[in-house]
Amino acid sequence: MASTTIQVPRETRDHLAELAKERGVSIGQLVEALAAEQPTAAQRAERLAADRDVARRLIGVDIGDEEFEQAPDVLGNIYKIAAAKARAARDAAA
Repeated sequence: MASTTIQVPRETRDHLAELAKERGVSIGQLVEALAAEQPTAAQRAERLAADRDVARRLIGVDIGDEEFEQAPDVLGNIYKIAAAKARAARDAAA
């Protein structure tokens, strides 16, 4: 694979070098791993379309993209409920 050079401030380079050292990889490998963790807008849209197709097949109903956009944020609501329960448990223990 061909490689290239990128220019970053010295502080950034030093920070990346320290992170790479802690993980036992080169700076190039670290940057590659960090980039792989961040999907592009096109990749996110592709995943969303694939996830919606799976949901349509599983429930057996052809739901339009507009309907998906209007659906409630189920995962977000689960996080809110879990956070509220965690706060209540913490307050009860205090």
